[in-house]
Formats: sequence, structure tokens, C-alpha cells
Amino acid sequence: MYLALGAAIVLEVIATLSLRASEGFRRKVWIAPVVIGYLASFYLLWLTLSLGAPVGLVYGIWTACGVALVAVIARFLFSERLTPLMGVGILLIVAGVLTIELAGLSH
Repeated sequence: MYLALGAAIVLEVIATLSLRASEGFRRKVWIAPVVIGYLASFYLLWLTLSLGAPVGLVYGIWTACGVALVAVIARFLFSERLTPLMGVGILLIVAGVLTIELAGLSH
């Protein structure tokens, strides 16, 4: 279950970074990674949910990891800004998801 979720996150991040690299689809070579990445990511997200994972937890982990990874990787690939305050925001996202996951384990 978590392997499928991890793969969904990786593919979503690749698709999002490819979307950025496509420069609004002006660079056609990036269209296939965008489309294939998002489709495969959604399939793996569906698979994770079909294996019984709670949607709130799965969606939280998927989105939080995606946001954090895209922000950090885009800093290096595209020289996008990543300020200390944005770093605090990423840490808060991670803390929020961990809180939700830990709360889910107690039930």
C-alpha cells in the first residue's frame, strides 16, 4: 500500500516538474511525461485507496509530499525561490500530515 503511494508521489512530482519544464507546453517534448506521469500517479493513488488506506491520510501524505518535494527540487532545477519562511511552511505541512497520521493510528 505505501509502496503504491510512494510511487504515486514520485510520479506526480515528476509530472509537475515536467509541466514547469514544458514552459506552458511550448516545449512539446515534455507533454508525454506530464500526461503519463499524472495518469500513472492517479492510478497508483486509486490503487492505494482500493487497498483500504483512508482517503484523508492518503491525500494528505500525497499532497504534502508533492508540495514539499516540488518546492525543494524546483529550487535546484529551475532556480526558483525557496525562502526560509517557505521552509517553515514546508515543515508545518509535514508536521500536519504526521499529526493526522499519528492521530489515525490511535483509533
